[in-house]
Amino acid sequence: MSCWMPGCPALSMCRGLATLPITCLERAKDLKTRLGILLHKPELGHGIGTSSKLQLGSRRRDSSREVLEWRESFDQLLKSKSGVTAFHTFLKTEFSEENLDFWLACEDFKKTRSKTKLASKANRIFEEFVQSEAPREVNIDHETREITRKNLSGATSTCFNEAQAKTRTLMEKDSYPRFLKSASYQDMTKQATSRGISKRSHT
Repeated sequence: MSCWMPGCPALSMCRGLATLPITCLERAKDLKTRLGILLHKPELGHGIGTSSKLQLGSRRRDSSREVLEWRESFDQLLKSKSGVTAFHTFLKTEFSEENLDFWLACEDFKKTRSKTKLASKANRIFEEFVQSEAPREVNIDHETREITRKNLSGATSTCFNEAQAKTRTLMEKDSYPRFLKSASYQDMTKQATSRGISKRSHT
């Protein structure tokens, strides 16, 4: 825009711009170009949102499938972190969570490599779960208890194997079937099934 009249606003603006350093003008143009690129690419933000939604949907499908797999076998339940958490919550309602805690302690114990730590961990687990009148005594027979006691003298990663197996069998035969029939698990399967039906109806 140009103007020959004295006092014209456009003329004043042009004079003002002319007095600015060239670097300032170049930066202003560069900024304008960048803003233009961002304003004309709304799909960038849209893409990020879509990606997040897809990941969230995928996680929900995975968790739904996982919940339904827990009823296939006790092994499937124990392989799942969220399954173990749900089962532990259920066992608390029956005041028998020490069985699962002992099983988990044994699993952690098997991963120990240091012989010094192995011995100290073995004694701690025995005192907490296995010995008679232990604070969180698990339900195993006297013979298994004595075998485990003897194993402590030369603690290895297998010294709790028999006691762990007995506790696992007890949970599988006794607590696990009740967990599958519990109201909490039934609610979880209903939600998982409804999410599966909803997914199929949208495909």
